[in-house]
Amino acid sequence: MFKSTFSATLLAGTLLATGTAWTQEIADTIYTGGPILTIDDAGTNTEAVAVRDGRIIAVGTASDVMAHRGDETEVFDLGGRAMLPGFVDSHGHVIMGGLQALSANLLAPPDGPVTDIPSLQSALSQWVEDNRGIVDQVQVIVGFGYDNAQLAELRHPTREELDAVSAELPIMIVHQSGHIGVANSKALEIGGVTAQTEAPPGGVIRRDANGEPNGVLEEYAFFTVFAPLMAGLGDEALEAFARAGADLWASFGYTTAQEGRATPEVVEVARRVAAEDGLPVDVVIFPDVLEAADYISENTSRDYVDGVRVGGCKLTIDGSPQGFTALRDRPYYDPVGDYPPGYLGYSAITMEQTQQAIDFCFENGLQILTHSNGEGASDMLIAALGSAQERLGDPGNRPVLIHGQFLREDQVDALNQLGVFPSLFPMHTFYWGDWHRDHTVGPVNAENISPTGWVHQRGMMFGTHHDAPVAFPDSMRVLAATVTRRTRSGDILGPHQRVDVMTALRAMTIWPAWQHFEEDDKGSIEIGKLADFVILSDDPTAVDPETLADLQVMVTIKEGDIVYQAEPGVREGRLDRSFFPRDPGMAHEFLHAMYEAMSEHSHEF
Repeated sequence: MFKSTFSATLLAGTLLATGTAWTQEIADTIYTGGPILTIDDAGTNTEAVAVRDGRIIAVGTASDVMAHRGDETEVFDLGGRAMLPGFVDSHGHVIMGGLQALSANLLAPPDGPVTDIPSLQSALSQWVEDNRGIVDQVQVIVGFGYDNAQLAELRHPTREELDAVSAELPIMIVHQSGHIGVANSKALEIGGVTAQTEAPPGGVIRRDANGEPNGVLEEYAFFTVFAPLMAGLGDEALEAFARAGADLWASFGYTTAQEGRATPEVVEVARRVAAEDGLPVDVVIFPDVLEAADYISENTSRDYVDGVRVGGCKLTIDGSPQGFTALRDRPYYDPVGDYPPGYLGYSAITMEQTQQAIDFCFENGLQILTHSNGEGASDMLIAALGSAQERLGDPGNRPVLIHGQFLREDQVDALNQLGVFPSLFPMHTFYWGDWHRDHTVGPVNAENISPTGWVHQRGMMFGTHHDAPVAFPDSMRVLAATVTRRTRSGDILGPHQRVDVMTALRAMTIWPAWQHFEEDDKGSIEIGKLADFVILSDDPTAVDPETLADLQVMVTIKEGDIVYQAEPGVREGRLDRSFFPRDPGMAHEFLHAMYEAMSEHSHEF
């Protein structure tokens, strides 16, 4: 009796290990007909996957998995396309990504049309013309994504150049980094910014030769104007942001999205949208710890409710490396603009604030994601984490470094020793690699921006991200940049920092799942995990690495349900990412609320 029971148990375990469930549970869907990259520990490929009730019940050969087929089972033919685990967003801003989806596209090629200030003006004017009825009604113009590093003039636009588009309507355009913005004269007037206005700590109001604001606002000067506008948008507009952003993330194969810096109001909006309408992907949110510490401690959870949860704290130490606002440990190489000799950038917060925020998270067992770009900012972070661990111990909160553009190799060693998870930004090598080589850090140090090679050599897990809306949440561009490190000009920036395709895929799937404490449910195709999948036009491990950016997301599947499907013929070329207006109702809500918010907060700088 004992021997028979033991044998049956052993046989059941063997069948489960080979992908066949002992009870032959009937699947809702079986996926087969193309390469399936499981991204499991062994890095194996398989032939078929069976799913029931949103979870994986079998993985293995087609013949074994087909044993789970019943009369009601749908067989999903991959048609030779590749299936992978759904991508997990290591760092992005999915709700604020709705701003990108619902405003004028001011990005440079290949993502947009802007190459100089005249084309920027033209893009704004064309957006106004295309949306004339809405603009006439709500009286505001918004643009996102300009980059002075990609403009022929190599400078920011001025308020006068935006006045040339419209002197009557307020205009606000947001730099691609999200750390700088430009307002026209009307917007400055509504924002109460004058020659007498003092910049807040951690921010800069740029001025002309006469001391008048020239329209360019850096860091906390920009946030102090723009954040109240976002907070004052109203529920309908923020809900439109959440829907548009989640749809955008799904279209690039992300099944878990992150809102990497939020307010409590944004969290509540996401919860409400998810409860009422549902979101196509999971959303994990990290409110700003300097603004909402008590809210974070009361709301953080590892469990999703309707696909939304608060994951912990966000801290921002410095700014944008390409915008020369990140804090370095040495002068910028050749900064473009009016900078004093020996200019290092600056921190957005003090060392005391940094230590207090990290101590709070360690004392309360909360995860903390820290934005640190320059070497000086990373020195602050490493010192604060080391002090907290020495005094408070390790609460198992998996602290995360966000960006780390200019990390030194000794700082990578320190992060490894402290158990910090690096979420790196190798897309910088494509978008701003030439700019970093020529202007921010110079040709020697530019070889080591986004140092995925150093991290991988030390056996560290890491994530790679897009930081959208800084760039589109283009998963294939993330993959290509991590593997090739090819810049816009065609240069290869730091070949020793490249990693292989499978490592790069792990940094988009199972490792960021671990980052979010979700490795038991997400990040690989294994029995028991959620049926979160992405189907690509081809197998990324089998194509020329130089063509990775051309791969297409064909289908995104969340817990067994299709949440995105490319239009027929999409494989013939890149998707059109000119999103506005995807939904005129969303656009109307956003613009109307923006105008009301600008009026309401006209003197709150």
